Amino acid sequence: MSSPEDAPARWEKLGEESLAATPIFDLRRAHYRHPRRGRERGFVVLDVPDWVNVLALTPDRRLVLVNQFRFGTNDFSLEIPGGVLERGEDPVAGGLRELLEETGYAGKNAHIIGCVHPNPAIQNNTCHIVLVEHAAPAAATQWDHDEEIAVSVLPVDEVYTLAHAGRITHALVLDALLHFAPVWAGLKAGPV
Repeated sequence: MSSPEDAPARWEKLGEESLAATPIFDLRRAHYRHPRRGRERGFVVLDVPDWVNVLALTPDRRLVLVNQFRFGTNDFSLEIPGGVLERGEDPVAGGLRELLEETGYAGKNAHIIGCVHPNPAIQNNTCHIVLVEHAAPAAATQWDHDEEIAVSVLPVDEVYTLAHAGRITHALVLDALLHFAPVWAGLKAGPV
């Protein structure tokens, strides 16, 4: 068994400075000191707004998916709806907004089922995972200028099959499916 002396130490944050600002994130240098070794060092941090990903479940137990071109991978990506939260925006409200904008779907009983840190080594943001039940088409899509999305609705078990087969590769979507797994198991065990 490890002792408290073996536990990792929390570095003391001394300050930070801006290195660059972009429309998507700010690049910062955060200055830290190790409490036991006294070593001071600067670390690069991406100051990123929080994100939201939405698991939209239809009454017939299907998930709403989006397929879109992603510039980072220069390829298409099968995902659940999601996006950047506005500063101060409630994650549930943001999830409902993103769902409606990207897919035209709306739903009820929206609530957070989990939160993850996309890459805590270099990013300071949180991705909130929102479950929306009774999702159904409600309006026309309202894509951003650079978006072009194919919307599909697939049975939940088929979505998990695609994930296990490597057809869904977006790490945050896989995180959302991991958080949804116990919810889905409970729904499958209950009445239809």
